Amino acid sequence: MIFYFSGTGNTKWVAQQLADATGDKLYNIADEMRREPQHYVMNDGEPMGICFPTHGWQPPRIVREFIRRSTFTAKGYVYAVTTCGDNMGYAMRLLDKELKAKGLKTASRWAVVMPESNVCFSFLHLDTPEREAEKISKARETVRLIAESVRQQKAGVEELVKGAIPYTFTYVIGHYYNRHLITDEKFWVDTDACISCGLCQRLCPVDDIEGIPPHWKHDGSCTNCLACYHHCPQHAIHWGKMKRGQYFFNKRGDQK
Repeated sequence: MIFYFSGTGNTKWVAQQLADATGDKLYNIADEMRREPQHYVMNDGEPMGICFPTHGWQPPRIVREFIRRSTFTAKGYVYAVTTCGDNMGYAMRLLDKELKAKGLKTASRWAVVMPESNVCFSFLHLDTPEREAEKISKARETVRLIAESVRQQKAGVEELVKGAIPYTFTYVIGHYYNRHLITDEKFWVDTDACISCGLCQRLCPVDDIEGIPPHWKHDGSCTNCLACYHHCPQHAIHWGKMKRGQYFFNKRGDQK
């Protein structure tokens, strides 16, 4: 089993590559959260993977909530993979804490650097198309090596990109981000540009968007994955006062 969450498609691509290489079944965490709490059983020797994007140097809230509300019988190899724009701080440490509460422990852990999608901090910027292509090319090889390790069920592997000041990233800046910026209050729509396609509503993993033109429910469900922002074909959805670019995986093509 491979459980994954993805907003802009980076982590979905990584999880799909792993599933294709290992033959393991994919479970979309957003879809699983729409169901009643489940008990997941891994057979003897069956690996269990958790793939998630780093949001503000921490695991996304929806991933934490999924782990907390689910139960697992994992008798074999457990591993985790996170995607990040440049570094992931101590995000994996926080994931391990959630898994430990469920009696689980990752045997190996990886980070995969992918194109940047965070537009919520003024000091973060989207990558150029050239940088995107470079990151995806390197990620393809990284994921191939991860898949080989998973097939062999290698333990003790830790290939993470924590950054120069991981504690500050996760527990200071990341704490502020996840406490104050994980909200739908800052999204707004340019109604002159909106074409009422409804794509944002269909793509929202937590069903937080309704109506045409779209509006957010403000019910605390938003996980700030930015899928609505980045996928809008007219770039009619904005976040805060900043008007930045857009990115989602395959927007410029899966470079095979």
